[in-house]
Order: sequence, then C-alpha cells, then structure tokens
Amino acid sequence: MAKFVPDILTKRWVIISSQRSTRPHQKTEKNKKKKKFVCPFCEGNEKLTPPEVFRLGGGAPDSKGWVVRVIPNKFPITDFHEVIIHSPRCGEELEDLSLPHLESIFIAYRARYNFYRKKGQVMIFANSRRHAGASLNHSHSQLVLLPFQINLDTLIREPINNLVLKNDHFLIYCPDFSQWPYEYWITPKKENTFFGDINDEEIKDLAAVFKYMLMRLKTVFKKHELSDIPFAYNFYIYPKENWYIRVIPRFVYRAGFELGTGLSVNIVDPYQAALDLKGEEERMEKVLAKLTKLKKI
Repeated sequence: MAKFVPDILTKRWVIISSQRSTRPHQKTEKNKKKKKFVCPFCEGNEKLTPPEVFRLGGGAPDSKGWVVRVIPNKFPITDFHEVIIHSPRCGEELEDLSLPHLESIFIAYRARYNFYRKKGQVMIFANSRRHAGASLNHSHSQLVLLPFQINLDTLIREPINNLVLKNDHFLIYCPDFSQWPYEYWITPKKENTFFGDINDEEIKDLAAVFKYMLMRLKTVFKKHELSDIPFAYNFYIYPKENWYIRVIPRFVYRAGFELGTGLSVNIVDPYQAALDLKGEEERMEKVLAKLTKLKKI
C-alpha cells in the first residue's frame, strides 16, 4: 500500500512505496552471476507477468499474438499502476516501430487513460533506456493513478515559442522554459481538451510526429555530443486539461546545484535547440558543400 506524505509549507507530496525496492534490474553484476535473465515482457513469457488487463492484436489473453499488452505493475508506486509493453520483442525502441504500431500504442494509452480518468489523475510516462530510469531493457511505458487531491508539480502548457514543426493537429516546439538540452513539447492545436479526448485521426498525426522527432533527436545526439551518457530520454503525457507530451532527452547529468536549489541549468538555448531539431545546420552544410563544389568547377 502506497503512503502519501505532504509537506505542509510547500504543499508538495512524497510517495512512500517500499515495494519498488524489489524491482528486477537487468544486466547488473549481481544478475550476471545468476542464471540467464529471461525477459518477462517478451512474447511467449506471458505467464511470468500478472494477468493482462488490455491487449491489441490477436491471440487469447495471456498468450502469444499481441501487438501491445497492458499488465498490472508487480512493483507499484501507487495502488493502481500499469505497464504498457510496446512490442512483443526486445530491442525495439519506440523510434524503431512502424507508424501503425505506434498508433496502436497511443490507442492503448487512450483506452487506459479513459478507463481511469474519473477515478483520479492519470499519469502516463516512459523511461527509455537505463540512464532514463528503465529497470528492464524491453521497451515499455507506465500508467500511474494519483488521487485528485494530490498537488502535482507538473508544468502547465508553456507558451509556443521556438517552433520546430507542425502538422494538421499538432505543434512541436522547444519552450523558452526548457529545463533540459533539446527538450521539446508536442501539443495539440485544439484547446481545452484532455488526452483521453484524442480521436483516431489525431492519433495518426501524433504517431507520425512522435516518430519523426525521436529520429531527429537521435541525429542531434550523435552530432552534438554533450556528455558520455548513452542516448536516453523520458516523456510524459500531461494528465489534465490542455494536455501535451513533454519529451526530456537525458543528455546531461544533474548535479548538486540543481538538486540543492531546484533550479535547472540548460546548456543549450531553446532557440538553438529548435534550429538543430529542424535540421537547419545540416541544410546549411549541404548548401555550403554545393557552393564549394561550384567554385571548383
């Protein structure tokens, strides 16, 4: 049972959840000394997880044939905590999946969000890779239900500046308030809606920009090495009205100053981040290469 502890002065909360300490961690030195790790999220290992609560794809419950699978978390943060398994196979990250597969993931998000939306605040988030907090390598995201009375620190939607791109239903931008290098937000053009209100046409648009931006982020990561951290990122879906998806690249470490003051130090100006994510530098390099070639003729 999770315990919610408030700080009276700041109105912030801490969740005490001791069962989280027993989560499995893949590829640690301790695990290497034991027998070979069997991934409970891979197709064929359905009996290693709690009984599923939702699936997309074929097959009977808790058997093969699924495309996206949702199960209760064995090590919950709160009393309602689910795992959305993105793919039947290990080694497939979100940016590797086809657009129809990504659409299925967002359809699963919508279904589970709407299942819980009247019961509390529905937080959907993902930790992609080890440095972003993933305990298992198999790509997955999570849903946690929080009581309505809990005061979340989550940012409300930031003003739209430093636009990267847009399509029929969404805007992608790097807010002036970005706390992390190359952080970007995906926001619907439609105002005053909740994530659970998204329709199928909007999901298609969302999957397209979501995949494109992750591929751009990978390109930027390779081109602008900021630390020795491997490629990793987090994202979450804002649980309230005027929703957005915030993608947080984990390209730098957080240190004592940030932890001690609560102030974030962003070493990349959001304006420049938007240009890099747009690919302006690469376009200029191509133009210069063409000009150089013409000069040699």
